[in-house]
Amino acid sequence: MASRDDDRFRVKPAAPKSRAGPRSQRFISQVLKEVSKAGAKRSGKNAGRPANTFGRGRVAATMAGQRLGANARRVIIKSRFVVLRRASPKSVSVHLRYIERDGVTRDGQKGQAYGQDTDAADTKAFQERGRGDRHQFRFIVSPEDGQELEDLKGFTRQLMRRMEIDLETRLDWVAVDHWDTDNPHTHIVLNGRTAGKEDLVIAPDYMAHGMRMRASEIATEWLGPRTEAEMRHSLLREVDQQRLTSLDRTLIRQAGPDGIDLTGNPPDRQRQNVLRARLQQLEGMGLVERMDANRWTLQPGMASTLNALGEREDALDTMRRALKGQQRELVVHDVDGASDARVIGRIAGKGLADELNDRGYLVVDGIDGRAHYLKLATGADLSELPMQAIVEAKLPGQEKAVDRNVLTESKDGIYSMVSHLAKLQHAGNHDPQATVEIHVRRLESLRRSGVVERIADGVWKIPADLMQKALQHDAQTSTGRVIELQSHLPIEQQVRSVGATWLDRNLVADGGIVAQGFGAQVRDAMQSRLDFLTERGLAERRGQRVVLARNLLGTLRDRELATVGKSMQDQTGHTYRPLQDGQRASGTYSKSIQLASGRFAMLDDGIGFSLVPWRPVIEQRLGQQVSAMVRGSSVTWNLGRRPGLSI
Repeated sequence: MASRDDDRFRVKPAAPKSRAGPRSQRFISQVLKEVSKAGAKRSGKNAGRPANTFGRGRVAATMAGQRLGANARRVIIKSRFVVLRRASPKSVSVHLRYIERDGVTRDGQKGQAYGQDTDAADTKAFQERGRGDRHQFRFIVSPEDGQELEDLKGFTRQLMRRMEIDLETRLDWVAVDHWDTDNPHTHIVLNGRTAGKEDLVIAPDYMAHGMRMRASEIATEWLGPRTEAEMRHSLLREVDQQRLTSLDRTLIRQAGPDGIDLTGNPPDRQRQNVLRARLQQLEGMGLVERMDANRWTLQPGMASTLNALGEREDALDTMRRALKGQQRELVVHDVDGASDARVIGRIAGKGLADELNDRGYLVVDGIDGRAHYLKLATGADLSELPMQAIVEAKLPGQEKAVDRNVLTESKDGIYSMVSHLAKLQHAGNHDPQATVEIHVRRLESLRRSGVVERIADGVWKIPADLMQKALQHDAQTSTGRVIELQSHLPIEQQVRSVGATWLDRNLVADGGIVAQGFGAQVRDAMQSRLDFLTERGLAERRGQRVVLARNLLGTLRDRELATVGKSMQDQTGHTYRPLQDGQRASGTYSKSIQLASGRFAMLDDGIGFSLVPWRPVIEQRLGQQVSAMVRGSSVTWNLGRRPGLSI
């Protein structure tokens, strides 16, 4: 039988069927993922198969913005998905407190959260409604023409109504408008459940593009499309900027194996002229190299360099605003490569360097005559660091003098507090008791990590490799630059304070303060403090020399505690029990108070109470029964019922 062509067996290749077990990610999927990270265009009918097939809004993501042209108003939206069980317990309250902070309104007042139907949302009730949610969404919505929009509240409410339509559920959200920057923007916090109490899952495409397109639609409806003059002016502003711009992203996309070639005759000659001007600017910055009149090559890492430059410029602007005209040498840590092991000074400014991820910064006017911009660890609570307070910032992994002293004072691997105290007294140390207490606190910290062993009261077993183990301990327990609050009081209030102040500790230590900038102010304050101590009989001037009273810090601390304890006794009706050195206190940890001498915990047994030096580790035991052993200003906390569980 003769065969015919249409009867022949033909192989028709198709996608392989799924097989059991995990599959390796296809190469094209890996490429698309990386492209998406770099800012890929949204998926949709014009971009092939949608990038995701789960979550609410995946269909709306392909439809949003279809009618928008190149002249549409632009809106930047930054989004964050927060898994609440992995975040800190105070994550939500800290974020809400920050976005409602002082100075963010048009007239510099405290921000006020609002919702769909109210101008004064109850954030505590909002938190309570979100309690138990698996996750939460946080957005920053920044229209390019925010100054012209005027009514950011109305803009945000219309955006959230359109999102409810796209996501097919009512949304539980609060928002706060910020007018304290060049670009007005809105912080939106969205709880993670639908109206039906299911987990609210938003499609990644909608998060990345759909929401932004909806915001762009509203801005264009309100203000009309951008004119040619507006678009040209927007591009020209980017030519001289020392940061990554949309022009730079265009250049990176256009760059081929042989660089960028502007020889052709594009239809948009004006835009090409702007790109040429930007290339000339980048050439002067050493980020591109000219091959001939029309060709350039981009230097590796250009984008990251421009990002770092932009970050530095933002930090410098922040520092200048915080210093209010005071002349200082400006140091931007982690950007300039500055690596000062210690920065000590007053807080001149604070805020969030990354508002979306709650990463804060401090502007510290240092005693070294310079101003320092310091990034904090993610989630650090800025409310615990008041303006004008004195702080010390230290890098983790730095060798500590106190560890070196412990190793030097140890004999046959044993450190004795009594022996060290006697040696300091013989050497004429200003305040030997306070010096030894610093070493004891450090040893107790290392003991909790198993670096050293306490074999008796005031006696520790010290390993020969203490320095290496101490560095490892600090590296493991630190998530960024360590910020220690030295005094919550400005130096002006410390001058005539009754307690043991930061100024007093500097009088005892005597050194390390430069006579310029804030350092000069500290030196003047120390002289005024000496006059106050002389009036109180705690210092004596002998010609050009000043002699401080023995155990000055302990005396000042005891005087302040006696005054505060008497006042609290009158308020509570419970008897104040001052603690003697080596005495144990026990009771319910009821609250903490911030004094000039530091922060103290109130232990109340129902009849009387004591004030004990506070440590961060006990804050989780608020309202619980604890006990503590006090030696001078150092304390050993016992947080368990069985002996030996001490901190």
